[in-house]
Amino acid sequence: MILDPVLDLFRGKAVTIPPLDGAFRPNTRLDDAPAFAELTEPDNLLVTGDRLLASSGNALYSIAAGSEPKIVETFPSAVTALALSPSGELTVGLESGKLLIGGREVSLPAEIRCITALAYADDGALWLANGSAEHAPSQWAADLMTKGASGSLWKRDAAGGDFRKVAGDIAFPYGLHPVGRDVLVSESWRHQLIRFDGATGSRSTVLAHLPGYPARLSPSADGGAWLTLFAPRNRLIEFVLQETHYRQDMLSQVPPAYWIAPALASSRSFLEPLQCGGIRTMGIHKPWSPSRSYGLVVRLDQKMLPQFSLHSRANGTRHGICSVAEKDSHLSIASRGGDCVLSIDLASGGF
Repeated sequence: MILDPVLDLFRGKAVTIPPLDGAFRPNTRLDDAPAFAELTEPDNLLVTGDRLLASSGNALYSIAAGSEPKIVETFPSAVTALALSPSGELTVGLESGKLLIGGREVSLPAEIRCITALAYADDGALWLANGSAEHAPSQWAADLMTKGASGSLWKRDAAGGDFRKVAGDIAFPYGLHPVGRDVLVSESWRHQLIRFDGATGSRSTVLAHLPGYPARLSPSADGGAWLTLFAPRNRLIEFVLQETHYRQDMLSQVPPAYWIAPALASSRSFLEPLQCGGIRTMGIHKPWSPSRSYGLVVRLDQKMLPQFSLHSRANGTRHGICSVAEKDSHLSIASRGGDCVLSIDLASGGF
Protein backbone atom coordinates (compact mmCIF):
# COMPACT_ATOMS: atom_id res chain seq x y z
CA MET A 1 0.00 0.00 0.00
CA ILE A 2 1.13 3.54 -0.69
CA LEU A 3 0.41 4.50 2.95
CA ASP A 4 2.53 1.71 4.45
CA PRO A 5 5.68 3.81 5.06
CA VAL A 6 3.59 6.39 6.92
CA LEU A 7 1.57 3.84 8.92
CA ASP A 8 4.76 2.01 9.89
CA LEU A 9 5.68 5.01 12.06
CA PHE A 10 2.69 4.23 14.31
CA ARG A 11 2.17 0.47 14.06
CA GLY A 12 5.76 -0.69 13.62
CA LYS A 13 7.28 -2.44 10.65
CA ALA A 14 6.74 -6.16 10.16
CA VAL A 15 9.90 -8.26 10.30
CA THR A 16 9.71 -11.08 7.78
CA ILE A 17 12.28 -13.42 6.24
CA PRO A 18 11.91 -15.83 3.30
CA PRO A 19 11.04 -19.39 4.34
CA LEU A 20 13.29 -22.38 3.74
CA ASP A 21 11.05 -24.09 1.22
CA GLY A 22 11.09 -25.48 -2.30
CA ALA A 23 14.68 -25.79 -3.48
CA PHE A 24 15.75 -24.53 -0.02
CA ARG A 25 13.91 -27.24 1.90
CA PRO A 26 16.03 -28.21 4.96
CA ASN A 27 17.94 -31.49 5.08
CA THR A 28 21.02 -32.89 6.83
CA ARG A 29 23.24 -33.60 3.83
CA LEU A 30 26.17 -31.49 5.03
CA ASP A 31 26.18 -33.09 8.47
CA ASP A 32 25.86 -36.54 6.88
CA ALA A 33 28.76 -35.93 4.46
CA PRO A 34 32.20 -37.38 5.29
CA ALA A 35 34.97 -34.99 6.34
CA PHE A 36 37.58 -34.96 3.58
CA ALA A 37 40.06 -33.12 5.79
CA GLU A 38 40.24 -31.43 9.18
CA LEU A 39 41.41 -27.82 8.89
CA THR A 40 40.96 -24.76 11.09
CA GLU A 41 38.42 -22.40 9.52
CA PRO A 42 38.97 -23.33 5.85
CA ASP A 43 37.87 -20.40 3.73
CA ASN A 44 38.71 -20.46 0.00
CA LEU A 45 38.80 -23.62 -2.13
CA LEU A 46 40.52 -23.87 -5.51
CA VAL A 47 41.10 -26.81 -7.85
CA THR A 48 44.40 -26.65 -9.74
CA GLY A 49 45.36 -29.70 -11.76
CA ASP A 50 44.99 -32.74 -9.52
CA ARG A 51 45.26 -30.72 -6.33
CA LEU A 52 42.65 -29.16 -4.10
CA LEU A 53 43.94 -26.01 -2.44
CA ALA A 54 42.35 -24.55 0.69
CA SER A 55 43.18 -21.38 2.59
CA SER A 56 43.24 -21.25 6.37
CA GLY A 57 44.37 -18.05 8.00
CA ASN A 58 47.54 -16.86 6.26
CA ALA A 59 48.42 -20.31 4.89
CA LEU A 60 47.53 -22.17 1.73
CA TYR A 61 47.16 -25.95 2.06
CA SER A 62 47.14 -28.83 -0.41
CA ILE A 63 44.50 -31.41 0.48
CA ALA A 64 44.46 -35.04 -0.66
CA ALA A 65 42.33 -37.99 0.43
CA GLY A 66 43.79 -40.06 3.23
CA SER A 67 46.52 -37.63 4.25
CA GLU A 68 46.97 -34.57 6.42
CA PRO A 69 46.73 -31.14 4.72
CA LYS A 70 50.17 -29.88 3.70
CA ILE A 71 51.21 -26.23 3.70
CA VAL A 72 51.99 -25.02 0.18
CA GLU A 73 52.70 -21.38 0.96
CA THR A 74 52.27 -18.79 3.70
CA PHE A 75 51.56 -15.07 3.36
CA PRO A 76 52.04 -11.93 5.48
CA SER A 77 48.33 -11.76 6.30
CA ALA A 78 45.20 -13.92 5.98
CA VAL A 79 44.13 -15.13 2.55
CA THR A 80 40.74 -13.67 1.62
CA ALA A 81 40.37 -14.68 -2.05
CA LEU A 82 41.84 -17.18 -4.53
CA ALA A 83 41.72 -17.61 -8.30
CA LEU A 84 43.71 -19.34 -11.02
CA SER A 85 44.57 -17.47 -14.21
CA PRO A 86 44.14 -19.13 -17.63
CA SER A 87 47.95 -19.45 -17.78
CA GLY A 88 48.02 -21.21 -14.39
CA GLU A 89 49.18 -18.31 -12.21
CA LEU A 90 47.88 -18.40 -8.65
CA THR A 91 46.08 -15.17 -7.78
CA VAL A 92 45.74 -14.36 -4.08
CA GLY A 93 43.93 -11.58 -2.24
CA LEU A 94 45.06 -10.79 1.32
CA GLU A 95 43.45 -9.30 4.42
CA SER A 96 45.92 -6.42 4.15
CA GLY A 97 44.38 -5.42 0.81
CA LYS A 98 47.30 -6.66 -1.28
CA LEU A 99 46.89 -8.69 -4.47
CA LEU A 100 49.49 -11.22 -5.60
CA ILE A 101 49.57 -12.78 -9.08
CA GLY A 102 52.15 -15.50 -9.57
CA GLY A 103 53.86 -14.36 -6.36
CA ARG A 104 54.22 -10.75 -7.55
CA GLU A 105 52.37 -7.88 -5.91
CA VAL A 106 50.05 -5.97 -8.23
CA SER A 107 49.45 -2.25 -7.81
CA LEU A 108 45.86 -1.47 -6.83
CA PRO A 109 43.78 1.70 -6.58
CA ALA A 110 43.69 3.15 -3.06
CA GLU A 111 39.95 2.39 -2.78
CA ILE A 112 40.57 -1.36 -2.89
CA ARG A 113 41.26 -2.49 0.66
CA CYS A 114 38.82 -5.37 1.21
CA ILE A 115 39.33 -8.12 -1.40
CA THR A 116 36.56 -10.70 -0.90
CA ALA A 117 36.51 -12.54 -4.26
CA LEU A 118 38.51 -12.95 -7.47
CA ALA A 119 37.51 -14.61 -10.75
CA TYR A 120 38.92 -14.84 -14.26
CA ALA A 121 36.64 -14.54 -17.28
CA ASP A 122 37.05 -16.80 -20.30
CA ASP A 123 38.96 -14.06 -22.13
CA GLY A 124 41.48 -13.77 -19.29
CA ALA A 125 40.09 -10.59 -17.71
CA LEU A 126 40.30 -10.50 -13.91
CA TRP A 127 37.27 -9.51 -11.83
CA LEU A 128 37.76 -8.29 -8.25
CA ALA A 129 35.17 -7.75 -5.53
CA ASN A 130 35.99 -5.06 -2.97
CA GLY A 131 33.68 -5.85 -0.07
CA SER A 132 33.86 -2.52 1.72
CA ALA A 133 35.64 0.82 1.57
CA GLU A 134 35.47 1.11 5.36
CA HIS A 135 36.18 -2.35 6.80
CA ALA A 136 38.62 -5.21 6.28
CA PRO A 137 37.26 -8.63 5.21
CA SER A 138 37.47 -10.00 8.77
CA GLN A 139 35.29 -7.08 9.96
CA TRP A 140 32.32 -8.16 7.86
CA ALA A 141 29.96 -8.22 10.87
CA ALA A 142 30.74 -4.58 11.62
CA ASP A 143 30.05 -3.69 7.99
CA LEU A 144 26.65 -5.39 8.17
CA MET A 145 25.65 -3.90 11.52
CA THR A 146 26.57 -0.39 10.33
CA LYS A 147 24.51 -1.04 7.19
CA GLY A 148 27.52 -0.70 4.94
CA ALA A 149 27.02 -0.39 1.19
CA SER A 150 30.42 0.88 0.12
CA GLY A 151 31.50 -2.24 -1.78
CA SER A 152 32.61 -2.06 -5.39
CA LEU A 153 33.34 -4.18 -8.47
CA TRP A 154 36.59 -3.90 -10.43
CA LYS A 155 38.01 -5.37 -13.63
CA ARG A 156 41.44 -5.66 -15.23
CA ASP A 157 41.67 -6.56 -18.90
CA ALA A 158 43.47 -9.69 -20.03
CA ALA A 159 46.25 -7.56 -21.52
CA GLY A 160 47.05 -6.23 -18.06
CA GLY A 161 47.14 -2.61 -17.01
CA ASP A 162 45.22 -0.95 -14.20
CA PHE A 163 41.99 -2.03 -12.58
CA ARG A 164 38.97 0.05 -13.53
CA LYS A 165 35.92 0.47 -11.38
CA VAL A 166 32.86 -1.09 -12.96
CA ALA A 167 30.29 -0.38 -10.23
CA GLY A 168 29.93 0.90 -6.67
CA ASP A 169 27.23 1.11 -3.99
CA ILE A 170 27.25 -2.66 -3.48
CA ALA A 171 26.35 -4.00 -0.04
CA PHE A 172 29.33 -6.30 0.51
CA PRO A 173 29.99 -8.18 -2.75
CA TYR A 174 31.23 -11.61 -1.64
CA GLY A 175 31.19 -13.86 -4.71
CA LEU A 176 31.90 -13.60 -8.45
CA HIS A 177 30.87 -15.76 -11.39
CA PRO A 178 31.81 -14.46 -14.88
CA VAL A 179 29.28 -15.18 -17.64
CA GLY A 180 30.58 -14.06 -21.02
CA ARG A 181 31.42 -10.36 -20.78
CA ASP A 182 29.16 -9.97 -17.72
CA VAL A 183 29.61 -11.12 -14.15
CA LEU A 184 27.28 -12.37 -11.43
CA VAL A 185 27.89 -10.89 -7.99
CA SER A 186 26.52 -12.12 -4.67
CA GLU A 187 25.46 -9.04 -2.68
CA SER A 188 25.44 -10.28 0.91
CA TRP A 189 23.70 -7.55 2.87
CA ARG A 190 20.88 -7.24 0.32
CA HIS A 191 20.49 -11.04 0.09
CA GLN A 192 20.60 -11.26 -3.68
CA LEU A 193 22.53 -12.08 -6.84
CA ILE A 194 23.06 -9.28 -9.33
CA ARG A 195 24.30 -9.33 -12.90
CA PHE A 196 26.64 -6.54 -14.01
CA ASP A 197 27.30 -5.62 -17.61
CA GLY A 198 31.06 -5.71 -18.07
CA ALA A 199 31.06 -2.75 -20.45
CA THR A 200 28.57 -0.32 -18.93
CA GLY A 201 28.36 -1.45 -15.30
CA SER A 202 24.55 -1.54 -15.47
CA ARG A 203 23.01 -4.00 -13.03
CA SER A 204 19.99 -6.27 -12.94
CA THR A 205 18.72 -8.55 -10.19
CA VAL A 206 18.98 -12.25 -10.99
CA LEU A 207 17.91 -13.83 -7.69
CA ALA A 208 16.41 -11.88 -4.79
CA HIS A 209 15.04 -12.53 -1.28
CA LEU A 210 17.55 -15.24 -0.38
CA PRO A 211 17.04 -16.79 3.09
CA GLY A 212 20.64 -16.08 4.12
CA TYR A 213 23.73 -14.04 3.39
CA PRO A 214 25.26 -15.21 0.08
CA ALA A 215 29.00 -15.76 -0.12
CA ARG A 216 31.13 -17.10 -2.97
CA LEU A 217 30.02 -18.55 -6.28
CA SER A 218 31.79 -21.30 -8.23
CA PRO A 219 31.05 -22.91 -11.60
CA SER A 220 29.39 -26.31 -11.96
CA ALA A 221 30.24 -28.84 -14.65
CA ASP A 222 27.07 -28.27 -16.72
CA GLY A 223 27.29 -24.49 -16.97
CA GLY A 224 25.35 -23.65 -13.82
CA ALA A 225 26.83 -22.55 -10.55
CA TRP A 226 27.13 -23.33 -6.86
CA LEU A 227 26.18 -20.64 -4.36
CA THR A 228 27.20 -20.68 -0.71
CA LEU A 229 25.32 -18.84 2.04
CA PHE A 230 27.55 -18.34 5.06
CA ALA A 231 24.84 -17.50 7.63
CA PRO A 232 21.03 -17.44 7.88
CA ARG A 233 18.71 -14.52 8.24
CA ASN A 234 16.52 -14.46 11.34
CA ARG A 235 13.91 -12.12 12.73
CA LEU A 236 15.89 -10.96 15.74
CA ILE A 237 18.85 -9.81 13.64
CA GLU A 238 16.52 -8.17 11.12
CA PHE A 239 14.81 -6.37 14.03
CA VAL A 240 18.13 -5.17 15.49
CA LEU A 241 19.11 -3.79 12.07
CA GLN A 242 16.03 -1.54 12.28
CA GLU A 243 16.83 -0.27 15.79
CA THR A 244 19.50 2.37 15.24
CA HIS A 245 20.19 3.45 18.84
CA TYR A 246 20.23 -0.10 20.22
CA ARG A 247 22.56 -1.19 17.45
CA GLN A 248 24.95 1.68 18.05
CA ASP A 249 25.08 0.91 21.78
CA MET A 250 25.68 -2.77 21.06
CA LEU A 251 28.56 -2.02 18.69
CA SER A 252 30.23 0.32 21.19
CA GLN A 253 29.70 -1.69 24.41
CA VAL A 254 29.55 -5.40 23.51
CA PRO A 255 32.44 -7.56 22.24
CA PRO A 256 31.87 -8.51 18.54
CA ALA A 257 31.63 -12.23 19.36
CA TYR A 258 28.44 -11.57 21.33
CA TRP A 259 26.67 -9.16 19.00
CA ILE A 260 23.19 -10.04 17.83
CA ALA A 261 24.56 -10.62 14.35
CA PRO A 262 25.15 -13.53 11.96
CA ALA A 263 28.01 -15.87 12.85
CA LEU A 264 30.09 -18.60 11.21
CA ALA A 265 29.57 -20.86 14.25
CA SER A 266 27.43 -20.65 17.38
CA SER A 267 26.60 -22.36 20.68
CA ARG A 268 30.22 -22.19 21.80
CA SER A 269 29.76 -19.79 24.70
CA PHE A 270 27.06 -19.19 27.31
CA LEU A 271 27.45 -15.46 26.62
CA GLU A 272 26.12 -15.73 23.06
CA PRO A 273 22.58 -14.50 22.29
CA LEU A 274 19.84 -16.86 21.11
CA GLN A 275 20.30 -19.85 23.41
CA CYS A 276 17.18 -20.39 25.50
CA GLY A 277 13.44 -20.88 25.14
CA GLY A 278 12.63 -21.67 21.53
CA ILE A 279 16.25 -22.52 20.76
CA ARG A 280 17.15 -25.18 23.31
CA THR A 281 14.75 -27.17 25.46
CA MET A 282 15.87 -29.72 28.09
CA GLY A 283 19.37 -29.64 26.65
CA ILE A 284 18.20 -30.39 23.10
CA HIS A 285 19.00 -27.86 20.36
CA LYS A 286 15.99 -27.76 18.06
CA PRO A 287 17.00 -28.25 14.39
CA TRP A 288 14.23 -25.88 13.24
CA SER A 289 15.04 -23.12 15.74
CA PRO A 290 16.31 -19.66 14.67
CA SER A 291 20.08 -19.59 14.61
CA ARG A 292 22.94 -17.13 14.12
CA SER A 293 24.85 -19.73 12.11
CA TYR A 294 23.91 -22.36 9.54
CA GLY A 295 25.38 -24.37 6.68
CA LEU A 296 23.86 -23.91 3.22
CA VAL A 297 24.97 -24.65 -0.33
CA VAL A 298 22.62 -24.06 -3.28
CA ARG A 299 22.81 -25.54 -6.77
CA LEU A 300 21.86 -23.08 -9.52
CA ASP A 301 21.02 -24.09 -13.08
CA GLN A 302 22.22 -22.29 -16.24
CA LYS A 303 19.50 -19.67 -15.73
CA MET A 304 20.73 -19.18 -12.15
CA LEU A 305 17.54 -20.61 -10.66
CA PRO A 306 17.85 -22.75 -7.48
CA GLN A 307 17.50 -26.48 -8.08
CA PHE A 308 18.33 -28.05 -4.71
CA SER A 309 20.35 -27.30 -1.59
CA LEU A 310 22.56 -28.95 1.02
CA HIS A 311 22.08 -28.04 4.67
CA SER A 312 23.60 -28.19 8.13
CA ARG A 313 20.70 -27.13 10.31
CA ALA A 314 20.64 -25.12 13.53
CA ASN A 315 21.65 -28.16 15.62
CA GLY A 316 24.38 -29.19 13.15
CA THR A 317 28.10 -28.43 13.19
CA ARG A 318 29.03 -27.82 9.52
CA HIS A 319 28.19 -24.13 9.52
CA GLY A 320 29.79 -21.08 7.92
CA ILE A 321 30.08 -22.37 4.33
CA CYS A 322 31.96 -19.74 2.29
CA SER A 323 33.41 -21.70 -0.64
CA VAL A 324 32.88 -24.87 -2.69
CA ALA A 325 34.68 -26.44 -5.64
CA GLU A 326 33.43 -29.11 -8.08
CA LYS A 327 35.73 -31.55 -9.88
CA ASP A 328 35.05 -34.95 -11.46
CA SER A 329 31.53 -35.22 -10.00
CA HIS A 330 32.79 -34.51 -6.49
CA LEU A 331 31.90 -31.38 -4.56
CA SER A 332 34.37 -30.12 -1.95
CA ILE A 333 32.86 -27.83 0.69
CA ALA A 334 34.76 -25.62 3.14
CA SER A 335 33.04 -25.26 6.52
CA ARG A 336 34.62 -22.42 8.50
CA GLY A 337 32.34 -23.05 11.46
CA GLY A 338 32.96 -26.80 11.39
CA ASP A 339 36.77 -26.66 10.90
CA CYS A 340 36.67 -29.17 8.06
CA VAL A 341 36.46 -29.70 4.31
CA LEU A 342 33.64 -32.00 3.21
CA SER A 343 33.37 -34.17 0.11
CA ILE A 344 30.10 -35.14 -1.58
CA ASP A 345 29.82 -37.54 -4.52
CA LEU A 346 27.40 -35.88 -6.93
CA ALA A 347 27.28 -38.95 -9.19
CA SER A 348 25.60 -40.98 -6.45
CA GLY A 349 22.34 -39.16 -7.17
CA GLY A 350 19.66 -38.28 -4.65
CA PHE A 351 19.74 -34.56 -5.40
